[in-house]
Amino acid sequence: MATSWKNKPYRGPRRTEEAPLARKVENSAVESPTLLLFVLVAAAGVLAYTGFLLNPANRGDWLPYSIVITAELVLVVQSLVSMWTILSGGQDPRSFAFHHSQERLFDAATVVRSGVKPTPQNWPMQLESRHLAVDVFITVYGEPLAKIAKTASATLAMRGQHLTWILDDGGSDDVRDLAADLGIRYVRRLTHNGAKAGNVNHALTLSTGEFFAIFDADFVPDPDFLYETVPFFIDDNVAFVQTPQAYGNMNNLISRGAGFMQSVFYRFIQPGRNRFNAAFCVGTNVIFRRTAIDSIGGMVTDSKSEDVWTSLRLHELGWRSIYIAVTLAVGDAPETIEAYTKQQLRWASGGFEILLQRNPFSPRTKLTIDQRVQYFVTATHYLVGITPLLLIMVPPLEIYFDLRPVNLTVTWITWLLFYAGFYGIQILLAFHTMGSFRPETLVMAAVSFPIYVRAFLNVFSGREQKWVATGSGGARVSPFNFIIPQVLFFAFVFLTSIVGILKDYGNQTVTLATAWNVTNTIVLGVFIVTAFREAHVSRRSPAPHAALSASFGHPVAAVPSTRLRPMFDEAGKAIS
Repeated sequence: MATSWKNKPYRGPRRTEEAPLARKVENSAVESPTLLLFVLVAAAGVLAYTGFLLNPANRGDWLPYSIVITAELVLVVQSLVSMWTILSGGQDPRSFAFHHSQERLFDAATVVRSGVKPTPQNWPMQLESRHLAVDVFITVYGEPLAKIAKTASATLAMRGQHLTWILDDGGSDDVRDLAADLGIRYVRRLTHNGAKAGNVNHALTLSTGEFFAIFDADFVPDPDFLYETVPFFIDDNVAFVQTPQAYGNMNNLISRGAGFMQSVFYRFIQPGRNRFNAAFCVGTNVIFRRTAIDSIGGMVTDSKSEDVWTSLRLHELGWRSIYIAVTLAVGDAPETIEAYTKQQLRWASGGFEILLQRNPFSPRTKLTIDQRVQYFVTATHYLVGITPLLLIMVPPLEIYFDLRPVNLTVTWITWLLFYAGFYGIQILLAFHTMGSFRPETLVMAAVSFPIYVRAFLNVFSGREQKWVATGSGGARVSPFNFIIPQVLFFAFVFLTSIVGILKDYGNQTVTLATAWNVTNTIVLGVFIVTAFREAHVSRRSPAPHAALSASFGHPVAAVPSTRLRPMFDEAGKAIS
């Protein structure tokens, strides 16, 4: 890590037509004074609810009370730290040095002299008059050929001279031929050691670029991706620049729920982490400095969540990360229950690995206090996903056994007022920051607890979790194969709701337990109905291979294979 940009001279012309101003960030609400007010009110609501629960006078039966306290304290801690992080995100990471470097990234005279003005993808890039070499890796593992082709074509068209590679861990001859047709370098390994991280590490042994970007096969980059990210590297201490994951297929409950669940994270949490130098890589739509990765021995291969672990290692060595809230690639959220389950299982496993194997507060973890807090929140984030399992058991304890979490002297209206102060204001906060509150988010957050329990048990027991790409194809499997726990819980709460309604009718009263349990029944029921619809559509849809062939108008194996660029095997030798 060399000297800072502050000690470096600046040269070159002012902005040209080829170098417009940087794009506006997409989290402008973070600069609003209204957001500060909402966050402060929401924090007050969280603290008031916490005080209500911890008040000995309100304590009910020990079993439901202990369950509620355990679940709500996890939610309270996560909420307070998230609000603190959001309020820290008002500073744009694009400094004077960034803008100065961006306006000189493309030298107009060199572009004209080289005769490449009509082809922006060939424009030489420079920082401080020094030519840059950039590799772009597209990681592939069984995704549909049409998706790969779309991403590859967009990657080739990005402004700025770069070399594009397809890293095919799926071993597909069709992908190899596609790469040849597009003039893209193709890499196929003999083994799959290290999963995606191992795939990237292998490509680094074959490439020579000073920087390298990574895109998943289903994330289509914007033409200005390099223009908006490379200038950050004027600071020699910057290891990587991360951009958001945005989705263009929000067409069913699963994809909308999965996409909206991440919106607040990408628009407000990650930008706030810039202030603490704790923004982490999310595996795609990111560009790295090669020397930074070399300093930690390559991308971390010991975890299926190589992105977070790689970020952790870099931060421990003092490298800087940058997150910019500008969408520069659009991909696919999981559209099926199977894809969503596998994605969340992989992500949650990575978080729990950090918690159980490298506790951020451990003395051997070399992080700042702020970084420790942020990584601890990351490591414990998926515990929030387990809390619905605890809370779903509270109403049945009252309905069947008359065990209540709060004292009988506390009316359900009093409980509801404090509860609304905790959750209702956070919903209003979501309305202010995101423009709306999405019920799909509530459904997916409430029904995903079996995934997170399984992830925790896998990590705790050391069980290996097979890596599966979110958008990978393959034979269709019934969604009910992945939601047996949710089906069983739905049957349980449905019967419990009937019992609760009958008891309330006999007692001529409406209890909070019954209302709460009916709500859980409806939420789980919506998810079960979604599974039925998915199974129905799946039975009527053609097999993935047939659909892919139809989209091309001929069998996928018939793609011509005129090779324009060399392809490489595991040993780095060209494939003839």
